[in-house]
Amino acid sequence: MPELLRRIRGAARRVRLPRTRRGQRRAYQVVVAAAVLALAPATWMNTTAGPRVRTVADAPAAPVAIVFGAGLWNGEPSPYLAHRLDAAAALYGRGTVRAVLVTGDNSRHDYDEPDAMRAYLLRHGVPARKIVSDYAGFDTWDSCSRAHRIFGVDRAVLVSQGFHIRRALALCAAAGVDAYGVGAGERHDVTWAYGGVRELFAAGKAAVDAVLRPDPQFLGPREKGVTEALR
Repeated sequence: MPELLRRIRGAARRVRLPRTRRGQRRAYQVVVAAAVLALAPATWMNTTAGPRVRTVADAPAAPVAIVFGAGLWNGEPSPYLAHRLDAAAALYGRGTVRAVLVTGDNSRHDYDEPDAMRAYLLRHGVPARKIVSDYAGFDTWDSCSRAHRIFGVDRAVLVSQGFHIRRALALCAAAGVDAYGVGAGERHDVTWAYGGVRELFAAGKAAVDAVLRPDPQFLGPREKGVTEALR
């Protein structure tokens, strides 16, 4: 530890701040430009998706609700995920959507978000035939891209927390899904604060995904689950 401190102090001494006004002005301009570039993706997300964030009560009708995974606790949906599923069940109960696509991580045999989400929705009144599972929703882009390319979803209501819903809307728009979003209610705890900070960094990757539109980690063949659920 003393050696590490010595190195940090040595590095700090080697940093020389500009002494002239011109140098200081240039340094200031560099800092401002870096800040603008860092915030540009978040600004893009808010500008693109902000007007499309609604509530369960005023979300426009769409064929499908897409619910994004948010972790399991002992095999059951985490509190954050449970709130998303509650909102989706309410959307179905109101007749706003006619089917629910649950998308999450099932990369391991002992971790299955979609099946846990499906079981929760069944307990809350959504019929089995109206629930479709995407087992390869490893991140938001994969979920949006697969919803369109694999499940044929063109229009949807997205369900997530408020700190994530704008990124989901921006990415689904880039993937070809015309969507509105519902931010599930949540108390402002440590997890909520962490999610908000995380979105600032995730916005950069989202902007790259929206421009490059890469294939999902797992693409696979077309599936008829959503089409059959809507019959």
